[in-house]
Amino acid sequence: MRFMPMIAAAALTLSAGVAFAQTGPAPGGLTTAPRPAAAAPQAPAVNPLTAEDVSRIEGTAVYGSDDKKVGSISNVLMKPDSKTIDRLVVAEGGLLGVGAHHVAMPLDQFRWDQQKGGFTIAKTADDVKAMAEWQDPSRATGASGSSAPPRAPQPSTSPGGAVPPAR
Repeated sequence: MRFMPMIAAAALTLSAGVAFAQTGPAPGGLTTAPRPAAAAPQAPAVNPLTAEDVSRIEGTAVYGSDDKKVGSISNVLMKPDSKTIDRLVVAEGGLLGVGAHHVAMPLDQFRWDQQKGGFTIAKTADDVKAMAEWQDPSRATGASGSSAPPRAPQPSTSPGGAVPPAR
């Protein structure tokens, strides 16, 4: 066990030597500095609501009336009867989606800002925090994966208290 740190240090030293050996001067003694990549002009961001692929909406940034980032779109909700987008769910706060406050807002409250490459809303982050939280029905406690409500437990009818199997 005492030799593990020494072996790790030796391996690190050897790998550093190999890396330095690969960065020597060019043939003829001339050294060439790497050229900086030319900054490509950034194309204006396209409104994902006008695109055919609506999966690009999720993750789009949302900015508040104070021009600060409020959060991002976490879900796209639609009317089941017409299959049109009805609401967008904004995930405010949290870290990597954990602990975020999710709020469903009507689609007409979002405006596309081409310069920012995201949506703007007429609310601040504090306004969004104060709104009622949207609960994802697929993550609700007791979700069975079915649209039918869970069945209530049946009372025991057999001797010994065992419940007979459901048919």
